[in-house]
Amino acid sequence: MITRLLVANRGEIARRIFATCRSLGVETVAVHSDTDADAPFVAEADRAVRLPGNAPGETYLRPDLILDAARRTGADAVHPGYGFLAENAGFATAVTDAGLTWVGPSAKAIAAMGDKMAAKALLAEAGVPMLPSWTDPSEITGFPVLVKASAGGGGRGMRVVRDPADLAGAVASARREAAAAFGDGTVFIERYVERGRHVEVQIIGDTQGTVAALGVRECSIQRRHQKIVEEAPGVLPSGVRERLHEAAVAAGRAVDYVGAGTVEFLLAPDGAIHFLEMNTRLQVEHPVTELTADGDLDLVRLQLLVAEGGALPEHLRGRVPVRGYAIEVRLCAEDPAEGFRPATGTLHRFAVPGVAREFGNLARAGLRLDSGVVDGSVVGVHYDSMLAKLIAWAPTRAEAARALAGALARAELHGVATNRDLLVRVLRSPDFGAVEIDTGFLDQHPEVFEPLVPADRVPLFALAAALASAAARPSAATVLAGLPSGWRNVPAFPQRTRFTGTTGAVEVRYRLDRTGGLAEWSVRPCADGWTGDDPRGAAAATPDGSDPGGPGAVAPVSAAPDRVVLDVDGVRQPFRVHRVGAAVHVDGPDGSVSLTELPRFPEPTAALAVGSLVAPLPGTVSRLHVSTGQRVAAGDLLLTLEAMKLEHPVLAPIDGVVAELPMPAGGQVDAGAVLAVVNPEEDPR
Repeated sequence: MITRLLVANRGEIARRIFATCRSLGVETVAVHSDTDADAPFVAEADRAVRLPGNAPGETYLRPDLILDAARRTGADAVHPGYGFLAENAGFATAVTDAGLTWVGPSAKAIAAMGDKMAAKALLAEAGVPMLPSWTDPSEITGFPVLVKASAGGGGRGMRVVRDPADLAGAVASARREAAAAFGDGTVFIERYVERGRHVEVQIIGDTQGTVAALGVRECSIQRRHQKIVEEAPGVLPSGVRERLHEAAVAAGRAVDYVGAGTVEFLLAPDGAIHFLEMNTRLQVEHPVTELTADGDLDLVRLQLLVAEGGALPEHLRGRVPVRGYAIEVRLCAEDPAEGFRPATGTLHRFAVPGVAREFGNLARAGLRLDSGVVDGSVVGVHYDSMLAKLIAWAPTRAEAARALAGALARAELHGVATNRDLLVRVLRSPDFGAVEIDTGFLDQHPEVFEPLVPADRVPLFALAAALASAAARPSAATVLAGLPSGWRNVPAFPQRTRFTGTTGAVEVRYRLDRTGGLAEWSVRPCADGWTGDDPRGAAAATPDGSDPGGPGAVAPVSAAPDRVVLDVDGVRQPFRVHRVGAAVHVDGPDGSVSLTELPRFPEPTAALAVGSLVAPLPGTVSRLHVSTGQRVAAGDLLLTLEAMKLEHPVLAPIDGVVAELPMPAGGQVDAGAVLAVVNPEEDPR
């Protein structure tokens, strides 16, 4: 029996495993980097051991340090979670050689499935249908193709190539990304199926030779080949579910599989299924399987059961009945509008309304939250951008999608950019509702990248922010604190507050009457670069000098520092306001807007040189593709920035000449650091 379990992972998956351990009476051990010292998963463990450093190669990818932590804490078992060393056969062997219980499949099975080319050959012999693939680019018989990392998963080290001329660059880039993420830069090439659906089967095997299929998951909504929306049991053509189950069980039996795993397939438009890969670990999306399997299914409990040598319960050996429908979204710190660029910073508020349970099954329809963060968590550059998973279960798919979209839209996510708006728009998309989906869904639906709050509604959010700010001033005043907010010697002169946000800089002007009502108000754009207190600046930003005003007839119903209620054309609308320093986060009926209040008298700042390109987030300059003095065209690749285990290309914004490259390859940069300067070409005329 396992008595003390070390989890060789971090964040949400560590918390998920700890939750099951608490219910079973199993003690827990966490390992953590310096960055993660104050993370929730560390606080929840019974014991915790520091892994000095921050980068994965210094910490979570060090088998020697993890095994030493197990020895020092008296752990008798190790669970790898997912990612990092979860599919590392050498680590599995080292754990068992140390006399510890390995919660996962055998090292032999991991090795067999870890080499994806060898796995395809092995499973083809077992009758599992395959796509054509190659290791030698000269043998490719047609395009498009997909370059894939042989080790690991999660979309890293994957590139779609439609033009043969792009193949060499895609292979090189995929190799670098795979080496950074998994420590193995081996890649291969596979036929790419247009408009295919990504589906997968959850399997689990025991030491008595039983391999059971526990259901199908639909995972076609992806960005960068990584899933962001997953669902179960999936809406599939007739007969496909049975074929998927049979192929998945055959794959598991071919390698004498023990433990939880996932067999992934591509479902072609003609109904054919093709094996993609087998993940020899627990998957991120496992909650949708737990919530839709009839009975109280806990996949982590089953992992521990079979690791101890126990047999699978009898009711799991046949076709497991399905109840209702579950949909999961991955909430990530990233900006979809900027190519899903990862975001960093402090998560000042993380609150999702209506959550019925965390890390566990639901007794009835509702929301489950599996989160790695809480208020105050710091999102850094070293790890994956996923913050949490939110899962909705309901009797039908449509009800689950509606409940999940509503909870996401009302969530308070402050301090770090997230993909929340995109997820809500996907869930509310008519094509998603009609199951008109495939792995290219996001490319085919540019409308899902639009923010939830339309541009013509942003002025109301800015007005709410200004009124909340005014309401907060009396409590902070040290002189004449008894005067009402907004009081002036010259009442005809309006209050003015300026903000910046995603729509640019705006100025809110308003004047209150003697009763505290809104006598007049307007929200107008500020001139480019102007943040001073000169009233001529705002007028100059309006081309015709007119007052652009705001949407509809607006009257304040109430205004407090954290809540403002506005009457808009006779309809009351509440706005929740959360201020952190100069940052003001406003959550309203249709979404959230983040603003930064500008100072009335800003300090002068040094101007960047024209043509400067700055780092969007902290990272490492992994490669320089140009040199100073080189002539470049707009869109040319200048350098590659590596952050959050992904490569981010930095492109020339204009035609010109590279004047500066301040950072060498391998150099560490902070957000805002100058990466390159491109001087525009002079007009020969």
